Amino acid sequence: MYLNTHSFYSLRYGTVAPETLLQQAEQLGIPAFALTDINSTSASLEFVRLATKYKIKPVLGVDFRNGVQQQFVMLAKNNEGFYRINTYLSEFLHQEKFVVPKKAKELKDTFVIYPFQSDLRILEENEFIGIKPSDLNQLKFSAWQDHLSKLVILKTVSFGDKKGFNAHRLLRAIDNNTLLSKLPASEQGNHVDVMFPEVLLKEIFKAYPQLIENTQRLLDVCHIVFDFSGNVPKNQKTYTKSEELDFKLLRKLAYKGLHYRYKKIGERVFERLEKELTIIKEKQFVSYFLINWKVLKYARSKGYFYVGRGSGANSLVAYLLRITDVDPIELDLYFERFINLYRANPPDFDIDFSWRDRDDIIQFIFKRFPHTALIAVYNTFKFRASVREIGKVFGLPKEEIDKLSSGQYIQEKLDKMSRLVLVYSKLIQGFPNYLGIHAGGILIAEKPIQYYTATFLPPKGFSTTMFDMHVAEDVGLYKFDVLSQRGLGKIKEAIDIVKYNHPDHPDIDIHDIKRFKEDEKIKHLLRNAKAIGCFYVESPAMRMLLKKLQVDNYIGLVAASSVIRPGVAKSGMMREYILRYRNPSRRKDAHPTMLDIMPETYGVMVYQEDVIKVAHYFGGLTLGEADMLRRGMSGKFRSREEFLKVKNQFFENCKSSGKDDALTAEIWRQIESFAGYAFAKGHSASYAVESYQSLFLKAYYPLEYMVATINNSGGFYRPEYYLHEARMHGGIIHPPDINKSYAQNFIEGKHIYLGFMMLHAFESQNAKKIIRERERNGLFLNLDDFIDRVPIGLEQLILLIKVNAFRFCNPNKRELLWEAYMKVHKIEMEEHIQTLFKSEKVNYKTPVLTSSMLEDAFDEIQYLDFPLCDPFMLLAEPVQTEIFAKDLYQYVGKNVTVYGYYVTVKKTVTSKGDLMYFGTFVDEKGDHIDTVHFPQAARKNLFRGRGIYRLTGKVTEEFDCVTIEVDDMEKLAIVQDPRYAEEKKS
Repeated sequence: MYLNTHSFYSLRYGTVAPETLLQQAEQLGIPAFALTDINSTSASLEFVRLATKYKIKPVLGVDFRNGVQQQFVMLAKNNEGFYRINTYLSEFLHQEKFVVPKKAKELKDTFVIYPFQSDLRILEENEFIGIKPSDLNQLKFSAWQDHLSKLVILKTVSFGDKKGFNAHRLLRAIDNNTLLSKLPASEQGNHVDVMFPEVLLKEIFKAYPQLIENTQRLLDVCHIVFDFSGNVPKNQKTYTKSEELDFKLLRKLAYKGLHYRYKKIGERVFERLEKELTIIKEKQFVSYFLINWKVLKYARSKGYFYVGRGSGANSLVAYLLRITDVDPIELDLYFERFINLYRANPPDFDIDFSWRDRDDIIQFIFKRFPHTALIAVYNTFKFRASVREIGKVFGLPKEEIDKLSSGQYIQEKLDKMSRLVLVYSKLIQGFPNYLGIHAGGILIAEKPIQYYTATFLPPKGFSTTMFDMHVAEDVGLYKFDVLSQRGLGKIKEAIDIVKYNHPDHPDIDIHDIKRFKEDEKIKHLLRNAKAIGCFYVESPAMRMLLKKLQVDNYIGLVAASSVIRPGVAKSGMMREYILRYRNPSRRKDAHPTMLDIMPETYGVMVYQEDVIKVAHYFGGLTLGEADMLRRGMSGKFRSREEFLKVKNQFFENCKSSGKDDALTAEIWRQIESFAGYAFAKGHSASYAVESYQSLFLKAYYPLEYMVATINNSGGFYRPEYYLHEARMHGGIIHPPDINKSYAQNFIEGKHIYLGFMMLHAFESQNAKKIIRERERNGLFLNLDDFIDRVPIGLEQLILLIKVNAFRFCNPNKRELLWEAYMKVHKIEMEEHIQTLFKSEKVNYKTPVLTSSMLEDAFDEIQYLDFPLCDPFMLLAEPVQTEIFAKDLYQYVGKNVTVYGYYVTVKKTVTSKGDLMYFGTFVDEKGDHIDTVHFPQAARKNLFRGRGIYRLTGKVTEEFDCVTIEVDDMEKLAIVQDPRYAEEKKS
């Protein structure tokens, strides 16, 4: 009897989760109902999947509305009808302005229901008028009384109960950006829009039995079926339109790749290849490999850099097809992690591209493959944000909202309104708020995407599904991951910069990873953790881990990238791994079975496949059960019940095989700590390959690499720190220069000229004007010449002068500023028209003015966000430093005082919930000082932003890694800003 039911995917309107609707229907004895979310099919597949669990027949449709004004409801008679409804809805969602007409488009295999108030008089065979309970009195006096065959019950359901209706009103107020007290009734649903027993609904309409029959007939006729078994992928089935030809092509490409990848091909390689090909064919994943191959073939033809990651990196076939650069034979990658007969979904290929190239790759995929769409993500209401939104619609003052959202209140002292804000913020927490786009997920389906969902069109213009990756996987649509990564942009640009700055050097083969692995300079950087700018190995935590491990080889770096993940650290096994790495005699402490399973990591679980191996060999789980464990660890698992079964089976198997209960419990504890955090070994290996490419450039071309790093938005640190690193390698840093600089940073020999992009508040259009004019008509001669040739406003010109962009023509910028004020303030900002003769500028007598290094430093802080001079020179009182970072190892166990310039800080929470920090500073000589701030010290000594700090504390050492446990910390005062000091004097 319910043909118009909304879930909370009727965004900022409905307040019931799809499964809750099914639960309510089951309790109320409702055998079938239609889910018709407002302008959305986000919940449709999930609704159908869950309906079986509650023994309810699902019907799908859409409530087409303009805002909250219902135009009509469409129901799908079958899957073809659902496809047509999705296509129709997509047409509106792809338009700039969403407007639904009063009359629905004629679509085969659909039913259309118009609201009773509709002025339509002529209906098609599949069209009906919907009667709400509140319409019954009017119906008695309506002409439709004589056409009962065209009438159906249209009872709307949008909320679960009164509290749900209240939440709905709040959501409507948020959506309309208005106070709840001013929310118009026309923008709200009705408080009676709840589900009640079918018997009661029939009782309301008992005077019109034909309406009940008509409504039941529609529910009976509608029939939707989707396969959620996962046995058959719904991705594009073939690449060549023939499964047989697909497999022949895959085999041909794989065998061709053998000669590209290996100089000597052993029997082990052939056996592995044939084993993989057999299973890939059996699991119907052939087209998945070929589509990835085609995309990357295009990428190589365009000269785009990429890195293939994910579990697919465990595959020899992927390595031979150049989808990844990780050799699974060399690393002994566990094939069953990548793919096995129990695995329903294809392996993950996470393909990273430069942020500059990714959009073109996506464009290629959309053009090359017909049924393509990006995947959505549900951006949900978070508690703190909800407190702010609901506080605003209740009209609470900002101070009260701040107090509630920060949690700084005493519950008992809150007034009724504030308590309501908290209650309803918790209620809507987790509700979908709006649809976003998955970071890189793309679907390439066999059938049109609209067979499964409607699509919307985000700003970049790529069609996007209305459901997320979990729903897609449930129905057998597995994503292709095309991701954006700044690190690849750095590598590519660094190579281009090297070609320009060192034209006599031979071309760099950045893919010669085997040579990089043996390079002594790279080994030195790794051993000494001198990897600033080099992908993930640059972070303070990774730098300290590399020091502790003294890693200087590929295998060690692969392990380190996974050891540092929260799962290994949380289980306590990161420390154990370090101990066993450094002290071979400790390795005998490992359980023999664990050591046998993982000899390379000394019996310590480091990778995701280690967990699978342990579950299989130690816990006796089948590969099918181990695959459930893998999905559970990756955060993609949907059924906790099945995961619990796997856990119980693990313990039962261990008990029956005579393993000690305490040992079993400890091993399971370690397994559980990996949940959501485990790296596949192939994934870590892919990261290590990119790190080696970065390390090579850093080792041989550090200045060029640092310039490329900043030009590609850096990495873990601020631009200032990468410039510091360049300076440590002999770089000479110059502020922007109108005759040397470009939009991005530029290097000439050892001289690095900052780009106009580094200047706050400098307009990019002005940068383009300067560069274009300079390239057309030569260098600028002086300020007058610049003013003549570049139309630029006074404020923008002053900015350039203050950062010394005109230093070539007059070292005294104060005099230049005076001239600029006199000559530019009346000039209109238009493109200059070239004349035959230049009019001579009036030259004013410039007063004698002086400027200083300190003034330059403060101008740089204002416009660049950091000074180009040594920050220690800006201290109000110079410090007498006796102990530097390189000396700290001599003071282990002693209290010291050192001075450091703030680089970064990491906040963390102890097991007791207390805040503590890990700090990174550089001393006056530019070397790192690492600090630990335990809760007591952290409460007492607050970080106060950038600047120089006096740090006092105890020097500690662990595995050759020296840190200071800070007891006392003070940010030191800098000199007064001379630009304002003189103003005060005058």
